[in-house]
Amino acid sequence: MAQHQHLFSSNFFFFLERGTGGSLLNLSFWVLDVGQKTGRNPRVLLWGIDDKGRRVLVFDTFTPHIYVVPKPSVSVDSLLNTVKLSSIEASPITSVEVVERRLLGKPVKCIMMSFDDPDYSNQYVRKLERIPGVEGCFEADIRFYTKYLNYTGVTPCCWHTVKASPEGGDHYDVYVAEEHPKPLGEERPPSLKLLGFKIDVYSPTGSMNPEIDPVILISTVTGEGVVRQFEADGHDDREALRSFVSYVSEYNPDVVVGFYSNFFDLQYLANRAKHLGIKFTINRDGSEPHISVYGHVSIVGRAHVDLYDVASVLPEVKLKTLRNIADYLKVKAESPRVSVDLTQLPRYWDNPSLKGKILESSYHDSELLLGVAEKLLPTAVSMSQVSGMPLDQVMRAGVGFRVENMLMREAHVSGELVPARGERARQPYVGGYVLEPRPGIYRDVAVLDFASMYPNIMIKFNVSPDTYVPPDENVRDNDVYVAPEVNHRFRKEPPGFYKRVLEKLLKVRREIRERMKKLSPRSQDYLLLDERQRAVKTMTNAVYGYCGWTGAKWYLRQVAEATAAWGRETIKKAIEIAKNHELKVLYADTDSVFINNIPEKVEAFSREVESSLGLEIKPDKVYVKVFFSGAKKRYAGLLEDGTLDIVGFEVVRGDWPEIAREVQEKVVEIILRSENVEEAVNYVRSVVDVVAAGQIPLEKLVIWETLTKSPEEYKVKAPHTVAAARLIKAGGRLEAGSKIGYIITRGSEKISDRAYPYSLVKPEEVDTEYYITNQVIPAAMRVLEHFGVKEEVLLRKKTAKQAKLI
Repeated sequence: MAQHQHLFSSNFFFFLERGTGGSLLNLSFWVLDVGQKTGRNPRVLLWGIDDKGRRVLVFDTFTPHIYVVPKPSVSVDSLLNTVKLSSIEASPITSVEVVERRLLGKPVKCIMMSFDDPDYSNQYVRKLERIPGVEGCFEADIRFYTKYLNYTGVTPCCWHTVKASPEGGDHYDVYVAEEHPKPLGEERPPSLKLLGFKIDVYSPTGSMNPEIDPVILISTVTGEGVVRQFEADGHDDREALRSFVSYVSEYNPDVVVGFYSNFFDLQYLANRAKHLGIKFTINRDGSEPHISVYGHVSIVGRAHVDLYDVASVLPEVKLKTLRNIADYLKVKAESPRVSVDLTQLPRYWDNPSLKGKILESSYHDSELLLGVAEKLLPTAVSMSQVSGMPLDQVMRAGVGFRVENMLMREAHVSGELVPARGERARQPYVGGYVLEPRPGIYRDVAVLDFASMYPNIMIKFNVSPDTYVPPDENVRDNDVYVAPEVNHRFRKEPPGFYKRVLEKLLKVRREIRERMKKLSPRSQDYLLLDERQRAVKTMTNAVYGYCGWTGAKWYLRQVAEATAAWGRETIKKAIEIAKNHELKVLYADTDSVFINNIPEKVEAFSREVESSLGLEIKPDKVYVKVFFSGAKKRYAGLLEDGTLDIVGFEVVRGDWPEIAREVQEKVVEIILRSENVEEAVNYVRSVVDVVAAGQIPLEKLVIWETLTKSPEEYKVKAPHTVAAARLIKAGGRLEAGSKIGYIITRGSEKISDRAYPYSLVKPEEVDTEYYITNQVIPAAMRVLEHFGVKEEVLLRKKTAKQAKLI
């Protein structure tokens, strides 16, 4: 998303307003990026690609406005003159009009007040809310271009047609819209020029400070697979930066992708260029990138997509690195895989015989980046289309914001006012029901999931903020649904806002899937529609989570609480039905049940659940074997295709060192594949021996933590805060959100006092006893303790046979 207020002179905009270019024509174009120019006579900027493959910029007009709702005892007409007299000289009121809208389902007469400059929205709210007869102001906290998209129906990543006059342009064609663009209903995107990039920074301290540490290598890859690398001259990166900027301008990509580029790569390049006095002008209009809404880095006129953000849709990959994502997506590079640990990068760069390894590793990762982009970009495009958010911000925004943007668009269509976002304390409520498993290994286990359980509950019982009936309101029992346990009531009629939106989403998904049946599964249209239906499904399922988010504009605790209560009732009834079919329920969690896999009984169970509960339950997966630890959301299974599915263990967490994750995953694999406890014990012992001998690479011992606030704000000493302080003292720079990697060293002090940044630690300084006792053994024991194994066995204080393992 681009927001820029001073990229063009006021004379240029005057020229556009007059429309002195060519005659009107019908322009078909695909919306790539959206921006705004605020001030008097504001403009929305639509960057895109037309049906002839030319890059275009379309200027459109839109009138800023807010809604003023009177108090119940006040006539809306009596407020008109008072509102008119509230005009601010710098942004005069241009019109006031009495309109009918709905507020949380209730009809209201309100004043639609239009004015010149959207930047004055909040000032108008403060002024108007001081008027005695005003109940409140609405839609003042919605960004100008967002309101434009919602009201006009213009959708990012979709084709539109518009009557417009051409106004010239050099690197892109400029048009002024005569009227708002209209959707064409075409999903297939144009041919987009893609450029991927990644950087390597020379940082002996490991903190990567752009005022100190040079960018020694910038690797790029085009959509055609051409890799180009810009290499620093020793530690002088000025020419590499200049060449990269020139290359971006020459290649002129539509989409720029990176991995962790919102948080690191792009900001580092921009800050490094600024420090060196180099213009980092990679925006399509010749300006420099900037941090915009949701913390994404905006490249004006192009879509900057951080694939790390898109990878959030892959919960199966717990530790999200580029290579882990590539492995999961089965992306292969043509070049051989070369690995250079970050801790060793400065040493490799300074050694002519090793320097080539850095270039080879980065080259390989660039190829992976392209492959991952090809797999994940369709997801981002589809999510942009469904939510209505611009491509470069949709995956950076939280799920709640995506849902909310979609709801705001639907609200306008149905004449609903968008509530203001309020500040609320978190109000906890009871979530899903969990039947905890008994520890052990089980064979042939089927997992069945309710299909979109929460959305279907919300539809079935008309659960919505506008249908909620407060306790003190009298209504007939037959007119309401009553949630179990919590007794919240919801009107049966009329259909609530959430119900209407969810039914529409489910209908859209059904229609997409019907269209897919007529296509070859290998066709491009089929693949695009498949991504679209998955995006619709994701958004549908996310509505329940949204309604429990205290930051939501449509937040109402009772909605989330009641839906969860109906969910608990549903899963409990499903468990009883399973027992009636002589199926043993091993584990149940929220919307899924784990039962012994007897196909004919499982099928009969599914049919009865659907007929008696009115909700569809489907087989999700079958485990050949599954190991339950006894705790909820902590199990590991062996699937029919031979892959491991691990949930809740340290192996899926990012705050344990690689050695601990490696040990635990291997122990789980041995237990599930061979069920040989002695083999698992011997494996752990071998790792203990290697760690004790100091033969484990340092990078496998690094513990990574994220700083939730700036280092100086921490009052309590913890290992990662102590390591952060030491890194800063050594010349590093850290802030809230930075990751700190540390190693525990030898010594007699407290553990936190022995935490040092990994870049400052030598192999002989590692406290191997700490890693054995606090990392390797606990990770293994999370699994092996359930098979009677004691720590002393792993530490060779007892033999396996003495422990009666065989």
